[in-house]
Amino acid sequence: MGPSILAFVLTVFVLAGFAKGVIGLGLPTISMGLLALVLSPVEAAALLILPSLVTNVWQMVDGPHLKSLLRRLWPLNVGVCLGTWAGAAFLSGLGGAYGAAALGIALIAYAVIGLAALKLVVPSELETWMGPLAGASTGAITAATGVFVIPAVPYLQAIGLTKDELVQALGLSFTVSTLALAATLARSVDLDAGLAWPSVGGVAVALVGMRLGQAVRLRLSPATFRLWFFAGLVALGAYLAARGLI
Repeated sequence: MGPSILAFVLTVFVLAGFAKGVIGLGLPTISMGLLALVLSPVEAAALLILPSLVTNVWQMVDGPHLKSLLRRLWPLNVGVCLGTWAGAAFLSGLGGAYGAAALGIALIAYAVIGLAALKLVVPSELETWMGPLAGASTGAITAATGVFVIPAVPYLQAIGLTKDELVQALGLSFTVSTLALAATLARSVDLDAGLAWPSVGGVAVALVGMRLGQAVRLRLSPATFRLWFFAGLVALGAYLAARGLI
């Protein structure tokens, strides 16, 4: 990897980490979209594994709510694992490019509903069965598209979490999704050892970007955070839709 490509790769991870620090998601989607400009999809995915996992784990543990979130969200996360493994076995490649486009459109629709202040609510007594259903659906979509967002993010938004609880819950959900997907791909993905050091460098700069984004988030009011959050979902959805249709 030449110096100019390496500099580009590190810049991408800083930007993606910053976005993740502010709104709690977006690092894999942003990174894959930009890295694919200079690397093959396989190389981009290989570079992304470690930064994605480390930043998700950091987001998961960076806060006081992890213990309560583990107790509350275990049905969702068990569903994510089962859905991912079942999806990898039975639904591999489901939808292809059009699946990514449909997912992007779904993200945009959800974000528009959120920006319009049409709040989705899941009563606490329904979480025991809606959590596994949302998790399994998310896992199946993850296996088919590599995107962890739908319907886990709308579900987490609908159960009444605070701003900081939501960001930490997203870190937990994405960590579980990453590990579940990695387990299904471990035997089929051939990682290039030459990408190891750029990937480690990506971890370092992504964490710097993420910390900067977290500092920005701490200064945002709940209303402003909500605006940034849904605007970020619109941007991610538009990118996925465009990538699938063009």
